[in-house]
Amino acid sequence: MARDEWTVDQLHHALPHSALRVKLLQDVNLTPIDDLPGKLEGWATAAKTLEEARPRIEAARAYIKEHGELPPEYGDAPDMTDPIVDDAQGRRGAA
Repeated sequence: MARDEWTVDQLHHALPHSALRVKLLQDVNLTPIDDLPGKLEGWATAAKTLEEARPRIEAARAYIKEHGELPPEYGDAPDMTDPIVDDAQGRRGAA
């Protein structure tokens, strides 16, 4: 379910990993008030993206559990590990 308005608590529960939830709370607590709306908008965008991807993620997870590998439609997907890690490290450095 996509949301147009989020509370910090809803964002917190929408994030799938504890490290993300801790980072959200750090951002809320350590960001200057004037910068907080922009920071929270970024978190809302991330939460919305994750919610929209959830059915696809769950289907892939079920396929992997049954077959021990990614579904065939992921075979040609580029490995996005490095860009995602680089982005995450950049966000940590900017915080």
